[in-house]
Amino acid sequence: MEFTTVTAAAAGRELDDLAPVYEAVFAEAPYNEGPRDVADFLERYQREHKTPGFRLVLAHDDGRLVGFAYGLPLASTTGWWSGFLDTELPEEFTREDGRRTFVVMELAVLADRRGHGVGRALHAALLDGVSAERVTLAVRPEAPAAAWYERLGYGLVGLTQPWDGAPTYRSMIKPLQR
Repeated sequence: MEFTTVTAAAAGRELDDLAPVYEAVFAEAPYNEGPRDVADFLERYQREHKTPGFRLVLAHDDGRLVGFAYGLPLASTTGWWSGFLDTELPEEFTREDGRRTFVVMELAVLADRRGHGVGRALHAALLDGVSAERVTLAVRPEAPAAAWYERLGYGLVGLTQPWDGAPTYRSMIKPLQR
């Protein structure tokens, strides 16, 4: 297994390889995503990979891309901390400056490679060298990944519906060692 951190400048060239992995992983239950969701991912990635501080890690096994993870720092203008259904967050908690919080936007591992430490290694490589004080992510409550993130030390912030018509997500956070 080979893990590669891709430079921000090269991240845009990886999209053709990321798309089939994303499509395969998120077509599974509980996500059940289809072509429109994949198109939304492609569009979002085109914007996000240009964000200062963007990081992408790839996992290859015998030359085949079997997983990836990417993330970026939350900007001061982020809407990440809005849309909560069950909690009011204090202003101090939601204050962002482009350095305070790193968000794991996507972490995907093909089904035949799960249970072999690929996700854990991708997560560790993604956060290696990140200088933020905390890391956050959003995960579907019914997804097996929700319990996995808890085992990695993430705690629940609350339930969120980040856009109209979106499913409910568990917003989670973990302090980073400095």
